[in-house]
Amino acid sequence: MKPLVAIVGRPNVGKSMLFNKLVGKRLSIVEDTPGVTRDRLYAEAEWCGRTFDIVDTGGIEPGTDSEILTFMRKQAEIAIQNATVIVFLCDIKTGLTASDQEVANMLLRSRKPVVLAVNKMDQVGHTNPDIYEFYNLGLGDPIAVSAVHGHGTGDLLDACLQYFPEEEEDDTPDDVVKVAVIGKPNVGKSSLINRILGEERVIVSNVAGTTRDAVDSYFENEQGKFLFIDTAGMRKKSKVDDRIEKFSVLRATMAIERSDVCLILIDANEGVTEQDTKVAGLAHEAGKACIIVVNKWDAIEKDDKTMDRMREDVRRDLSYMTYAPVVFISALTGQRVNRIFELINYVNDQAAMRITTGMLNTLLADATARVQPPTDKGRRLKIFYMTQVGVKPPHFVCFCNDAQLFHFSYQRYIENQIRATFGLEGTPVRLTIRQKGDKEG
Repeated sequence: MKPLVAIVGRPNVGKSMLFNKLVGKRLSIVEDTPGVTRDRLYAEAEWCGRTFDIVDTGGIEPGTDSEILTFMRKQAEIAIQNATVIVFLCDIKTGLTASDQEVANMLLRSRKPVVLAVNKMDQVGHTNPDIYEFYNLGLGDPIAVSAVHGHGTGDLLDACLQYFPEEEEDDTPDDVVKVAVIGKPNVGKSSLINRILGEERVIVSNVAGTTRDAVDSYFENEQGKFLFIDTAGMRKKSKVDDRIEKFSVLRATMAIERSDVCLILIDANEGVTEQDTKVAGLAHEAGKACIIVVNKWDAIEKDDKTMDRMREDVRRDLSYMTYAPVVFISALTGQRVNRIFELINYVNDQAAMRITTGMLNTLLADATARVQPPTDKGRRLKIFYMTQVGVKPPHFVCFCNDAQLFHFSYQRYIENQIRATFGLEGTPVRLTIRQKGDKEG
């Protein structure tokens, strides 16, 4: 697993701003589609050749002073459990507060490496003497940073880097497929994993939020080796305090980031709810291979058209992921649960597919001959060539004369042609448009 850097601290010290500064331009909305989440708490960054994940535990305001400590304890606990190193951010403007001291004590008890950073040190070449009071926290030398201007972020990352373990390959063998089981509460995630494992590994009950943390379960059968990651369900906003919601989304996001394939569970009795579109959006935006699993199919009264109608509903409501296969199961009775394994292997292979540049350009020539590229004010879009630059998800780059002319609808057309020719079922596809003369990167 990649090292994880968690940014903790009380509200308004600048955690989210520091997070965005460290992540830089990589924090991007991949697609402007309703239901695709905007609220990234988690992102990948790189420093000195090491790739790592950063998590921002901030951005939530507790209502009253008395809530501050419980709120901070909660946010720091999750970060502490999973982090390789913790960045504890304080604010030079407010100085050292009792809350800072509380959090510092908790971090010291955790025995995790902590890097102390003091934000809002915006003047260059001048050290505010107030920074010295932060030595009282007992967390070593404070590093002066300015999240607004980016000063000191290099020193901060250097300090984090020394706590990263030696670079090692993922400790899960290559032939193990990591599968995140995601969905809203009570949709049967734990029941499905128990059915697969054949034992009561995960607590199953009708109380929403019984599964508090991601739980890993290894499973092997004749179809392969799998690591199932069960996640806490993501609850509706109205049902639950906003902060808890953030944490359950954060946990699910972390599970999704670790996975190769996501099983998106939907309750057959309820159909696709708004909450389901949010959950699916997280997996789609992370670029993971996905399978939509409609559970509790045994509880539905059926005629010969029921399954087709349900499949159409799912396709309509999750319109941004029409690539994902839909399977109807019952975790309770075990109906069609075995079918999931071949689908997992299939979509995992599709997401790792490589297509040669030659084949892509043959497809491109055919596609542009069939549907003329768009024009604007007499200028016609010319696509010079297309090449694949990544897998999981398959990522293609198109080089053209004018990116402005490459309308979204034509991008969709090209993507559909790629899918029609090469399959790529179950995986999102990334298409990047580059203008001739653009810099790489």
